[in-house]
Amino acid sequence: MLLDEIRDVGRRLVEQTHRVVIGQDEIIDLLLVALLCEGHVQLECDPGTAKTLLARTYAPRHDLTFNRNQFTPDLMPGDVLGTNLFNFQKNEFVLTKGPIFTEALLADEINRTPPKTQAALLEAMQERSVTIDGTTHELGDGFMVIATQNPIEQEGTYPLPEAQLDRFLFKLQVEYPKREQELDMVRVHGNRSSRVRLDTFELEPIVEPGFLRDARRAVDDLRMTDEMIAYVVDIVRTTREHPALLCGGSPRAANMLASAARARAALDSRDYVIPDDVKTLASPVLRHRIVLAPGAEIDGSNPESVLSDVLDKVPAPR
Repeated sequence: MLLDEIRDVGRRLVEQTHRVVIGQDEIIDLLLVALLCEGHVQLECDPGTAKTLLARTYAPRHDLTFNRNQFTPDLMPGDVLGTNLFNFQKNEFVLTKGPIFTEALLADEINRTPPKTQAALLEAMQERSVTIDGTTHELGDGFMVIATQNPIEQEGTYPLPEAQLDRFLFKLQVEYPKREQELDMVRVHGNRSSRVRLDTFELEPIVEPGFLRDARRAVDDLRMTDEMIAYVVDIVRTTREHPALLCGGSPRAANMLASAARARAALDSRDYVIPDDVKTLASPVLRHRIVLAPGAEIDGSNPESVLSDVLDKVPAPR
């Protein structure tokens, strides 16, 4: 049964990823959910918590082509998308493709580049295509952005606009590892001060492109009752009415929450969605889409506490 295969492949991916990345169980699970429902992911945490290592380890395990783009203050849109250069031998313009022409793009420290360059990703994230000099180039349905950013640095950074944040399926907050996990990490990686060399771990691709297409199709076809759909919609609509929020979740958020819930069910080898799927994913899907009212911030509210209150107010289907 395909759903059993999806569950088994997911477990193998987690096991192999843990050979390199110690801990971060929830983050790895949610990256698998994003892969199955073709969503983009934003990773946020302090420096040195393996955000970039996780992305570097993640993509090749799915046999995806992978590019890394370091976002800097002087990065231009053409450095991401590519540009048409005149070929004197052929007497014509030829497209020199940028790093965005891949299946998995690591946008490292995305908030360090100005809005003009950040906006170069908007079409790619929504339409899976880019337009260069009036010509549209397809990136493929499976194109995925994994963006990282450090929350503690303010100088020289540019907050992502709401329109771009809304294109990310998840915003995942990478936590510091537990003491036991940090001990294991030092045992595995403490013999080198430079970057981790993945080739020393003898990792192999686990997911073939054909299987990934079939798995995504199975997720699309997964059963979701009218009651579960109403539950998703009511959660998102309640965020728009909550007094502590200046801005709630968009209609796109409801679609993404439903899609992610289907993917989580598939990874659990279920052909139906349950309320726990939605509850578990509500915060990663919505935390970057809501805007706190000024008074709520003064009162000490934060996105997590508001979303917890929303889940308490919306009755789950029985």
